[in-house]
Amino acid sequence: MSAEEVRRVATLCHVGVSDDEVEQLRGEMAKLVAEVSVLQAIDTSAIEPTGHAVEGVHTVMRDDEPIEPMGLEDVLSNAPLREGDYFRVRAVME
Repeated sequence: MSAEEVRRVATLCHVGVSDDEVEQLRGEMAKLVAEVSVLQAIDTSAIEPTGHAVEGVHTVMRDDEPIEPMGLEDVLSNAPLREGDYFRVRAVME
């Protein structure tokens, strides 16, 4: 894996890397690619695709059916802080 490829991946991930880190990551990423290539060599053509790794698994989610929305007072009844018709929360950013 080239240093330029490592820098490109770092840029895509919005991660700044130094020249020393690029060299270290080259080796680590090369090992990772080698491990994934082993998985790509496995013949899975006779295996049927599934949504779960284990057969017979059923979803525990209910059917998505529309219902009447809750009233404003019901929604805000357990709000720790409230300001008028809104939830009041602490500022996250200055």
